[in-house]
Amino acid sequence: MLTVLLTNRECPWRCVFCDLWRHTLTGKVAPGDIAAQVDLALGDPSMRGTRPAELKLYNAGSYFDAAAIPPEDDLVIADRASAFRRLIVESHPSLVGDRCWRLRDRLRSGRGGEGTGLEVAMGLETVNPAVLGLLNKRVTLEAFDEAAAALGQEGVSLRAFVLVQPPFEAPGEAVHWAVRSVEHAWNVGARVVTLIPVRAGNGALEALQAMGQFRPPPLSTLEAAFEVGLSRRRGMLMADTWDLERFAECDVCFPERRERLTRMNLAQTFLAGGPCPACGWHAHIGG
Repeated sequence: MLTVLLTNRECPWRCVFCDLWRHTLTGKVAPGDIAAQVDLALGDPSMRGTRPAELKLYNAGSYFDAAAIPPEDDLVIADRASAFRRLIVESHPSLVGDRCWRLRDRLRSGRGGEGTGLEVAMGLETVNPAVLGLLNKRVTLEAFDEAAAALGQEGVSLRAFVLVQPPFEAPGEAVHWAVRSVEHAWNVGARVVTLIPVRAGNGALEALQAMGQFRPPPLSTLEAAFEVGLSRRRGMLMADTWDLERFAECDVCFPERRERLTRMNLAQTFLAGGPCPACGWHAHIGG
């Protein structure tokens, strides 16, 4: 997968767990600016001779937010994406609609008649009823499910994100709710689900932590949710390993544990690990 990080305006939803506002512009981009960024990325010398199967456009918000990605750029973006098997974009569930279907149609007309598939990534975050409404995402579980159903009916793939130990959730319940959320995402048609440990660093989470309403998850919580989820064998499940060292519980075994999660992402199966001579960590079937 080739991921292109696009620069544009701040996401208007301002979810309490998000820190992506730090990497956005203070105003809108002009038509043509996003297409030019895509062209710049695809024309980079390091891309010569390589062409991954999937292209992901990541814009720290919603692709279908017209103030973030001008609709005028869709035609050029669809043309550039025609060299890939699948284009992945992210969206808030409330923005899934006609523009999404038009982009799908443009992608289908490319690749010499083969067409390029469209996949929309949405944050389910959690199905914990005591938590979802407090995240300031301004979406209900029902609204997420309606958007997922619409994507399925229109032949657009779904990718979902699930938070591991979000604010307002008791740490002892984190694995339970993460696994339930993963299963819900599969139930509504997600092709891929990614577990994301909640990272502090946006100011709001630090304030909630001081109030006792948030605690960053230890690496073992992410591992447990991933292991249980994989054991369900319902669909593709990934563990987000970006900046993983901040969740490390032991410096001695952390490199092995990070490598293990990476290999499990690729293999989609449980892999044993350890034991650690320092902390005693081990991972093997049955305990």
